Amino acid sequence: MFGGGGGLNPRKMEQMMKQMGIDVDEIDAEEVIIRTEEYDLVFSDADVTKMDARGQETYQVIGSPEKVESGAAGAGGDAGADAGAGADAGSEIPDDDVELVAARTGVSEDEAREALEANDGDLAAAVESLE
Repeated sequence: MFGGGGGLNPRKMEQMMKQMGIDVDEIDAEEVIIRTEEYDLVFSDADVTKMDARGQETYQVIGSPEKVESGAAGAGGDAGADAGAGADAGSEIPDDDVELVAARTGVSEDEAREALEANDGDLAAAVESLE
């Protein structure tokens, strides 16, 4: 019914998009994490394409995600540094982490340390268990 072999030539599609002011770039992503309240979606080895249409950026992620517990994927900001410090020291919980949990929850430092040890040094989980 339609000629042309079932689709547009990718080169022709690229030319048309450039004429419309749309730039497309492939991003060499190692991992993509989408966080929701209930769970995280982790895309390992995802194909990521960024499309810029006159200042409006759109990202397309192609791959099969693994669904994991919320907050379990990766470590953002200070959480990664804290997890690394705890892991390097074995089961030793940094005093700064203990003070932070104690201040946040209003419990004693001993209770904060116990909560951190029970949650493998995870600050957010320790605070949550005490609240």
